[in-house]
Amino acid sequence: MTGVHSFCFYKDKMVVVYSESKKRWTPPGGGVESVETIQETAVREIKEETNMRVIKRSIIGYQDVMEPTGVITQVRSVCLVEPYGDFVSDPDDGEITEIKLIDPKEYKHYFNWMDIGDHLTKRAIAVKARIELE
Repeated sequence: MTGVHSFCFYKDKMVVVYSESKKRWTPPGGGVESVETIQETAVREIKEETNMRVIKRSIIGYQDVMEPTGVITQVRSVCLVEPYGDFVSDPDDGEITEIKLIDPKEYKHYFNWMDIGDHLTKRAIAVKARIELE
């Protein structure tokens, strides 16, 4: 596994982040560093990209993504989060310049990962409801 993306929920909203260099919105995520577990990567990336703390987390699957350098495999998680404070900027490289809290039903206005993305997003919404009760 080389990366993670987490479907993050704060109350009834889904968190999406905007990458200025890539000119696109996505759920928070990024690459796994050599000394990290998948879980540690998800927590770190969420904090860096949104300034939010993970309260609960559940892995829901993985996705093979076609990149110019080849296929990479990314883990997909659902996370319940809460803000540490205001988002200022991505401390890693400043790539993330904006975050939004959106209605989960409107995710396709922000990112479209085709059929597998639809499946994972619908599953994320269902898992969110389950882990809120745990």
